[in-house]
Amino acid sequence: MKRVNFKKLILVLGIIIVLNLFFNYGIKTFYHSPKRGDFCGREEFVPKPPLLMKQESVADFDSGKYEKQLKAQKECNENYQTARDLYNRNVFVFLIITGIISIIVGFLITQAEAVSLGLSFGGLLSLIIGTIRYWSAMNDYLRFIILSIALAILIWMGIKKIKD
Repeated sequence: MKRVNFKKLILVLGIIIVLNLFFNYGIKTFYHSPKRGDFCGREEFVPKPPLLMKQESVADFDSGKYEKQLKAQKECNENYQTARDLYNRNVFVFLIITGIISIIVGFLITQAEAVSLGLSFGGLLSLIIGTIRYWSAMNDYLRFIILSIALAILIWMGIKKIKD
């Protein structure tokens, strides 16, 4: 039975973690996410209709103003969500590309097994993180295409690079 080399294991785990922190903080540094406040200012906040106190009456509540505020809030939320989906799509594409590149580079490195494994697993984690970020907004056809491409690349790399 082969002994576990803990130094190599620590190096592999370190590369996996730092590689993904590098990718994600790079995104955060150079490609800023949309902020809800950019689409929905504080004045857009619509509180629920107030509870009527003893001194208030139904007549004191302006339902027309409430409906206008509600419509504006809905519109700003939709605009914010559209911008957020676009941002997550772009981050998804970046993480998929960098993940695939990391896996390929990991398979090409033959001199240092720990570095090869770290880059390969780090790339795989990048694929997972990118997919999770955008999965809910992705349409089914794109999901199928992305999964097909990823599966084809992994099978091809397994056939070309891993010898039994």
